[in-house]
Amino acid sequence: MKKIAILFITLFLSTHLMAAGSDSSSDSSKESLYEDAVKLVKRAGKLEKKDKSDKAKKLYAQAFSKLEKAYKSDKKNPDILNYMGFTTRKVGNFDQAEKFYLEGLKIKPNHNGINEYLGELYVQTNQLDKANERLTVLKNCNCDEYNELQLIIKNKGVKIY
Repeated sequence: MKKIAILFITLFLSTHLMAAGSDSSSDSSKESLYEDAVKLVKRAGKLEKKDKSDKAKKLYAQAFSKLEKAYKSDKKNPDILNYMGFTTRKVGNFDQAEKFYLEGLKIKPNHNGINEYLGELYVQTNQLDKANERLTVLKNCNCDEYNELQLIIKNKGVKIY
């Protein structure tokens, strides 16, 4: 766990230092930062499924850096907070991930993605009562997020991607 934290901090700082010297126009808009981050998250997910978790964690850290910048200029966007929680959870920082998810729910309490991912976090941290609360919130959404969280709760202990 210490190695993961050190890796995350190192990547986080190096990404910030590189970005500070960057003159890229794609980094100038919050929307492109968000879109770039989502692409990194998707790439990381594919690597994770191939059991390349170290490479995936690097991409999650890069995505978080972009999301953090996007959030600075768009603090009312629950989608940004959802992905900030997701990327933070994926590198193992569950407490911080929960804070991002809960902040997103303050903006949009019935956000399907946040409720699902927060439920997954609660499964990962053995808080099944809280995971089931998130499932209850999703119960009437008629959405994939409900089915996915229900399956994860049912199969507790199965690796979550």
